[in-house]
Amino acid sequence: MNPLASLVFSLSMLLGTVLTISSNHWILAWMGLEINTFAILPLISKPHHPRAIEATIKYFLTQAAASAMILFSSTINAWHTGQWDITQLTNPLSCLLFTTAIAMKLGLVPFHFWLPEVLQGSSLITALILSTVMKLPPISILYLTSHSLNPTLLTIMAIASTALGGWMGLNQTQIRKILAFSSISHLGWMTAIVLYNPQLTLLTFYLYVLLTTTTFLSLNSTKTLKLSTLMSSWSKAPMLNTTLMLILLSLAGLPPLTGFLPKWLIIQELAKQGMTTTATLIALLSLLSLFFYLRLAYYSTITLPPNSTNMMKQWRTNKTANPTIAAFTAMSTLLLPLSPLLLSST
Repeated sequence: MNPLASLVFSLSMLLGTVLTISSNHWILAWMGLEINTFAILPLISKPHHPRAIEATIKYFLTQAAASAMILFSSTINAWHTGQWDITQLTNPLSCLLFTTAIAMKLGLVPFHFWLPEVLQGSSLITALILSTVMKLPPISILYLTSHSLNPTLLTIMAIASTALGGWMGLNQTQIRKILAFSSISHLGWMTAIVLYNPQLTLLTFYLYVLLTTTTFLSLNSTKTLKLSTLMSSWSKAPMLNTTLMLILLSLAGLPPLTGFLPKWLIIQELAKQGMTTTATLIALLSLLSLFFYLRLAYYSTITLPPNSTNMMKQWRTNKTANPTIAAFTAMSTLLLPLSPLLLSST
């Protein structure tokens, strides 16, 4: 892609994100979401492949429908209350429409259908942007309106997202689809706690962005797109695949690693709020996600292909070190002892 075009699209995504996060008016927030959507569309369709064009159309239709519902719900709320302030969402019909729209924006169940297909049709870097940067504006709006949303509906969506994200990821062989269902599962955890401790939702999102960025950058270094390629990528970069195993286990939320921190705090906060049943359910359903994370970690380091593959062997590997991956890997695995500092900052 032309560097000037890439710069324009990147600045547009930055502008849309900042506009949505910093706005207190529904129209400005909607404008930021639309700018974000139009900025990412050329990046998804950049490979000029039918699969990429299909992913672009699916993403555009879903996001356009969600943005229209957000505008419609804010208009109904302003009609009844005379307020365009984001924090003054009080009309019941507006709350219901907005919850549906934000679930569609994020990819929560039952509006998750677009996320795995769009990520599968995108490149690894574009999938990384879709999983991290494009989720920040909807998460920020959800944070601002969390006090006025329906608790029962959000809890049902959270439990269903955690269950489906783990269940549907079990039989996948494409890594981008596995990470898409991982995103749906993590969004379920964030939605479950947003009503009771919105700051904890932001902390969970920040750590999820850190872990997902490290995973995608590591996979992009070895050009790994499916499980069979992951099995044979150990010969290209043994140390990178070893650290990838630790990152995946951290993404699964195993205790010694950074990914355990948000799940631990969310379960503790839900128990304090008397939501013991919800905490138990999402903790048990996260075992489904743990299964395919363990399978990815097993394939990345322990398992070698039983026979010679037909793919071209990369005898001259790239020895250029990437300091970004090294720094992100250290944070993705070693931040748990710094949890008191992270909690005080939120």
